[in-house]
Amino acid sequence: MNELALLKPIDRFEDVSALDPLIRPLRGLVKSVIRPRAVRDILHGVPFGHPVHPIAVQIPIGAWSSAAVLDALPGTKGASRVLVAVGVAAAVPAAVTGMNDWSQLHQQQARVGVIHWAANFAAVGLYAVSFVQRSRGRHTSGKVFGYLGLAVVSFSGFLGGHLSYRQAAGANHAEDVPHRFPRGWQSLAPLEQIPENELISRTVGGLPLLVLRRGDSVSVLSNVCSHLSGPLNRGRLVSGQRDDPCVECPWHGSVFSLDTGEVVHGPATAPLPRFETRVTDGLLEVQLQRAR
Repeated sequence: MNELALLKPIDRFEDVSALDPLIRPLRGLVKSVIRPRAVRDILHGVPFGHPVHPIAVQIPIGAWSSAAVLDALPGTKGASRVLVAVGVAAAVPAAVTGMNDWSQLHQQQARVGVIHWAANFAAVGLYAVSFVQRSRGRHTSGKVFGYLGLAVVSFSGFLGGHLSYRQAAGANHAEDVPHRFPRGWQSLAPLEQIPENELISRTVGGLPLLVLRRGDSVSVLSNVCSHLSGPLNRGRLVSGQRDDPCVECPWHGSVFSLDTGEVVHGPATAPLPRFETRVTDGLLEVQLQRAR
């Protein structure tokens, strides 16, 4: 079955360069308002292992969808009004998490995100008017504004799906590594050819790996940032929370522990695959236990 023709224009949102002059100052505003970095990490979802925004949006969408159902039934005016209010209130934290994630996206993703933003703000505005009308006893117009709001937020939700699934914003970009890396020990390079205290990339089994040697100790991770596939060997070495060596992604600043692959700072939320290492007759070998 072919994609519906009426949905094809959404792909072109990615190329609307007229939005670019708006995106840069908005990014700067979001980054200046949402501080410190620990707060941004929580809003990204670093402690939870995946983005928070998809969870946060469930409350307003669920409340507004429920209000729409009740609006079609008799004797539910009070309950519908409460649900509309709950949705408007819950939209605030949902918007904050979404804006925090949006500030760390590629340009094409950010363009779709701006339209997603605008639709969400319009939907919240319509529901706010709906609540005011209901509070004034004008329930018919309140329902009309509510259904308009539901239509707009549904469109916005479709754009959110486009961002998440078509453009892979928020997805784990290193998830495929265990499925593609060969099982067992694999040769990487002679140990003497690995420079010390320098981030380098080596390809094993067709996959790029990040390598850091410290004397006889070698740390090996996937070289693809789990946030948006940034090349980590082009990043820089930084200290982690326990002064353990970490790598900072050159694209959006995600920080990973080189010893464990765990996320130290977002926007990434998924850890990197970590490879075991050994030296056999001077040859450095790697193994991924989770290889499938």
